[in-house]
Amino acid sequence: MSRTLYVSNLPFSATEEMLTAKFALVGPVISVKLLRDPATGHSRRSAFVEMQTRAGAHAAMARLNLAEYDGRLMSVNKALAPAAAATT
Repeated sequence: MSRTLYVSNLPFSATEEMLTAKFALVGPVISVKLLRDPATGHSRRSAFVEMQTRAGAHAAMARLNLAEYDGRLMSVNKALAPAAAATT
C-alpha cells in the first residue's frame, strides 16, 4: 500500500498546517499538499497527505475516513499512482 493519501471533502478553512496536525495525531507526516485552483488560489477542498510509513497511512484511513472536520465528513483514501489514474 502506498503511503500517500488523497483527502477530499475538506472545509474551505483547512490549511496545510491544520491537516498536518490532524494527521500527525495518527502517525508521522512527511508532507501535505492542499490542492488549489490555479486561477483563484481558492482551495479545491482536497489534498494529498504523505505519511512516513504504510502503517501510518493505513491507520489514517481507518481513523480519519468519514471523520468530521469543521462540519464536513472528510474522505481519506489511498492515492492512485499517476499511471493508474491515467488508465481509469
